[in-house]
Amino acid sequence: MALTGIFLLVASQPSLAVEPIPDGPPSGPLNLHIPPHKSAPKAPNTTVIERGGKAGLPSVRLVALLTGDGQQIDEGLVWRIFQNTGTPGKAKLVLESHEATPLVKLQPGDYTVNAAFGRANLTRKIAVKHDGPPYEAFVLNAGGLRLGAMIGGAPAPPGAVTYSIYADDHDQFDNRSVVISGAKPNLIIRLNSGIYRIVSQYGDANAKIEADVTVEAGKLTEATVTHTGGKATFKLVTRSGGEAMPDTRWTIQTEDGEMVKESVGALPTHVLAPGKYIVTASSGGHLYKNHFEISDGDIKNVEVLMAAAAAGADTAGATDIAPTTSEPGIGVIGKPSFDFKTP
Repeated sequence: MALTGIFLLVASQPSLAVEPIPDGPPSGPLNLHIPPHKSAPKAPNTTVIERGGKAGLPSVRLVALLTGDGQQIDEGLVWRIFQNTGTPGKAKLVLESHEATPLVKLQPGDYTVNAAFGRANLTRKIAVKHDGPPYEAFVLNAGGLRLGAMIGGAPAPPGAVTYSIYADDHDQFDNRSVVISGAKPNLIIRLNSGIYRIVSQYGDANAKIEADVTVEAGKLTEATVTHTGGKATFKLVTRSGGEAMPDTRWTIQTEDGEMVKESVGALPTHVLAPGKYIVTASSGGHLYKNHFEISDGDIKNVEVLMAAAAAGADTAGATDIAPTTSEPGIGVIGKPSFDFKTP
């Protein structure tokens, strides 16, 4: 059952700023404003002696930039410094800092530094030496993505919609790598610039929308998803309106036989995309089937009658609890979409 979306022009705006980007030095001219390092206040008549043999070691300031034009990141950073242990593929973590521009003192040598800003990050090598540069700048080329969700012409209630972000690269099986899963709408996700696949999920079945978005460095991309679907609660009964049979195994398929959802329970409830379906209930070694249809905004009880199904009768079995929404003026009803809006 195919779901289509309406895609409008991506709009980005200046933003706050996990897929690593290749190692390498920053490019382009840098105009940095690096605040002086703040040492701990000294108590009167107290001499501070540096321990651990760090006195006289070369120091280097680490600086992170959103873009190559010098948008400096002042908070939300995590720095990790690794040193090669001599074993291929292994490195030792020697320092971790949450400061925006940490001043680190290290033994002379080569190190691997990772700068993480949300899901955006950059890993590259630096060389620490006595006559080395006073700072190392890391250009993350990071931006932000904020996704909004609408259901029935109104903002989606909390917990109704989640979304996942996938990187643009593919593995040997043509699968994309997951950047983040189970994200909530209306939160800013920091990402390296690039193209990402967004999969927005309404409920736990097939009411979902997919789209590609482009995140630009130093900007916030905002997108709004309009979901369609209806809720169906399933029960296996011996008579219409009877008690639901416990420990029933359910299989929901489209009319074409495509698998949609499997579950176990007396009264499972699922959100389904608008369309026609076949539900199969398994209980006591017997299978009972029924046909039903879901429209956008529906809330239905779908009963499967054991006696009627066993006799080969064609049962309706779907009871409307709430009618399909058909308010005038809500043009998005019945049409899932993924919209990008210009503020």
